[in-house]
Amino acid sequence: MKKKNPLAAKRMKTLPLHLMILPGAILVFVFSYLPMFGLVMAFQNFSPAKGFFGSDFVGLANFRYAFKIPGFWQIVYNTLLISILKIILNIVVPVIVALLLNELISTKFKRTVQTVIYFPHFLSWIILAGLFIDILSPSEGIVNTIIRFFGGNPIYFLGDKNWFPYSMVFTDVWKEFGYGTIVYLAALTSINPTLYEAAEIDGAGRFKQTLHVTLPALAPTILLMGMLSLGGILNAGGTVSASGSSGFEQIYNLYSPQVYETGDILETLVFRLGLGNGQYSVATAIGLIKSAISCGLMTFGYWLAKKTANYEIL
Repeated sequence: MKKKNPLAAKRMKTLPLHLMILPGAILVFVFSYLPMFGLVMAFQNFSPAKGFFGSDFVGLANFRYAFKIPGFWQIVYNTLLISILKIILNIVVPVIVALLLNELISTKFKRTVQTVIYFPHFLSWIILAGLFIDILSPSEGIVNTIIRFFGGNPIYFLGDKNWFPYSMVFTDVWKEFGYGTIVYLAALTSINPTLYEAAEIDGAGRFKQTLHVTLPALAPTILLMGMLSLGGILNAGGTVSASGSSGFEQIYNLYSPQVYETGDILETLVFRLGLGNGQYSVATAIGLIKSAISCGLMTFGYWLAKKTANYEIL
């Protein structure tokens, strides 16, 4: 009787799983890897009529031109400012909310609150842009109505260059803090209850238990989320989320020419140069620089996550 090959049997067993992955792998290859051939435009004076093979090669000229664009370094500053504030607040706010929810006794009420605050994560910025335009309207918005009620002057949150970056940060936090809260609530469940019992025996109240038991136990998760967010810092995005979206969708749907000075980011600049002005080569050069730096930051973030939080991609 012929002996069965264990390796062949294992391959046959896992074949259905590989076939399930195949459609997704094909889509990733077609839409993520094949377009990378277009990066050659960064080194050409690209003309759609001539194509990739007929356009003139110009070396690093597009990169030099990009660095000399008026306001380029201000745009870099805007991107970093918005990204860093988003990363910080998208960690601080979910941690605070998770700690508060963890103190609730009613499980039903706790789950209801979790569902309500998690729901905005699933809404697109197309929908939320219209919502925030109404809420933050200087004439009829509810926020400015409250400000006027207390004797203040209306604030044009989406039209004032001084307020716009912070409006982007707080609206992003409102949308995404529910997702982060679930991550930290999951981390809270792994804390050994005997640590709280020992702290209570030592006379520690709820605040001291939170300070000396809960926060140190959450520290690795907080550090991990922060490190993994480094890769998106040039996308004006917040912390790592399931959607994987950057800040482009948010800012593009909410900004206007009067706030370009403080609200323009690298991705909106690339969009305007490429699709708006037809400067495909310069837009590709800026996108290539951003992607290369983001790749380096992502690698550094994963390395830090491995060293500090023992996180690995299996």
